[in-house]
Amino acid sequence: MNQREKADRIQAILNDLFPAPPIPLDHHDPFTLLVSVVLSAQTTDKKVNQVTPALFKAAPDAAALAKLSVEQIHGFIREVGLAPQKSKSLSGLGKLLVERHGGQVPADFEALIELPGVGRKTANVVMAQAFGVPSFPVDTHILRLAGRWGLSDGKTADAVEEDLKRIFPRETWNKLHLQIIYFGREHCPALHHDLAACPICSFAASKKRIADEAATKSAKKTKARSGKTPAAKKVAR
Repeated sequence: MNQREKADRIQAILNDLFPAPPIPLDHHDPFTLLVSVVLSAQTTDKKVNQVTPALFKAAPDAAALAKLSVEQIHGFIREVGLAPQKSKSLSGLGKLLVERHGGQVPADFEALIELPGVGRKTANVVMAQAFGVPSFPVDTHILRLAGRWGLSDGKTADAVEEDLKRIFPRETWNKLHLQIIYFGREHCPALHHDLAACPICSFAASKKRIADEAATKSAKKTKARSGKTPAAKKVAR
């Protein structure tokens, strides 16, 4: 199976499993999406969705966010990872949106990445999900699965993004990146995964990769069992 055939088969399976993947972050406009994506770094979408309602009530737009102090913002988001750093980023983000863009989120990739707390992935998500511009945001799930499925040997999100853009048709990117994320969460975990039984890994992953991951899994189980033995004997004495 060549890479084109593999990509087509992967896409067919994802379309069957996730025909209309929803955007996982709760939002109602480009501004609330942007803030939510900034907050999502090293934090689950579930946690972000728990803290944003109160934040958006106090700061429904960039002008309102710009008026909040860093301490006030931190009070709303303290439960998310990297909250102190993100509080400063959101404060600066609100101010720059007001100063440079009239309080609106720019539908421009380069303008987005100039905002505090906004990197390539965040800008790609906003371009894709807020403005419908074909983009391929790469998160940890996509980075992992692209390698596991033999679609990319890139070690960085940027490298994997370029490989996936080259493989899949441009008009599929916005939907496909969400489909891969949902597949990774529900069917293809990083640990304790049987590649040979996976609906995609079973044909997309190389035989060597399947064998290597199975061997690693077996070795970890053996180590875990042997590690428990001394402790059990010590307790018995």
